[in-house]
Amino acid sequence: MRILVTGGGGFLGRYIVKRLLERGHSVTILGRKPQPDLADKGVKVVQADIADEAAVVEACWGQDVVYHVAALAGIWGPRETYFRANVVGTRNVLKGCKEQKVRKLIYTSTPSVVFSGGSLQNADESQPYGTRWLCHYAETKAIAEAEVLSANCPDLRTVALRPHLIWGPGDNHLIPRVIARARTGRLRIVGDGKNRVDITHVENAADAHLLAEKALDEPGRADGKAYFLAQEEPIVLWEWINDLLRRLDVPVVEKQISFAAAYRLGSVLETVFRTLRLRNEPPMTRFLAIQLAKDHFFDISAARRDLDYHPRKTTEQGVRELVEDLKKANRFPNSRSR
Repeated sequence: MRILVTGGGGFLGRYIVKRLLERGHSVTILGRKPQPDLADKGVKVVQADIADEAAVVEACWGQDVVYHVAALAGIWGPRETYFRANVVGTRNVLKGCKEQKVRKLIYTSTPSVVFSGGSLQNADESQPYGTRWLCHYAETKAIAEAEVLSANCPDLRTVALRPHLIWGPGDNHLIPRVIARARTGRLRIVGDGKNRVDITHVENAADAHLLAEKALDEPGRADGKAYFLAQEEPIVLWEWINDLLRRLDVPVVEKQISFAAAYRLGSVLETVFRTLRLRNEPPMTRFLAIQLAKDHFFDISAARRDLDYHPRKTTEQGVRELVEDLKKANRFPNSRSR
């Protein structure tokens, strides 16, 4: 098959591309950077912004399937920037799929689309979209997901996947930021430290995308639906973080701040950063305080049933491989020195 992966040079995108190449597919990626290593493997690289309508529509020409992975993630920044990347970009992909007669569209969404400002425990796909947004990423991804699912029809079958906290070797965002803050003593346990959250190993997330594509072959099975993805069981967030830090010989996080204090601090810092038009991300926001202190885990039985999703990479296997990868890269010499 001929397959386009938007964001194919990113963390998750690369794992999806690897899986597709292993299966002998002809792969094109679209992104802003050249990606010469993927080009050397036979991947066609279209260097363009996802918000460039003409480029996206042209990239969809001749494709059988599109994996729309590209997005602007984060918890801080102008709404128009997130809207341009996540909503306008997705509309461009939908336009390209329709005009170029692409048969299947697999959209990478996020559980943040159902963000409610509180805990989520065993939430399933009946959970409604959020209404009280505290970050533009969650809001714009919800808008985009709804448009992708509403576009489902016999000529273009669509599905949305919601992996929670993707991690693994090659991550240049989530885990490195946690470790960097821990090494400098700037990380605090928010709340009582007992909150449980779902995480998703990047290989499992990539597998789920290919399973979703296969499921779209059967009308009515997965098309027009969204699915939560995660490991088999949630982890106790702060126990898991400290276990990872110990394995890397990085000082564990012991200092705590109450959720109420962190939430108030986030509110104050958001106001200050907006007023002063500071470009950096505040060290704490209301959204981040909730994510670090509250339960966020999901019922993945629908993905098991409809997609035959069964995480092959266990959390323990993934952690061992991640630690080995980080140490091999020699990114944490003399970790205990301050």
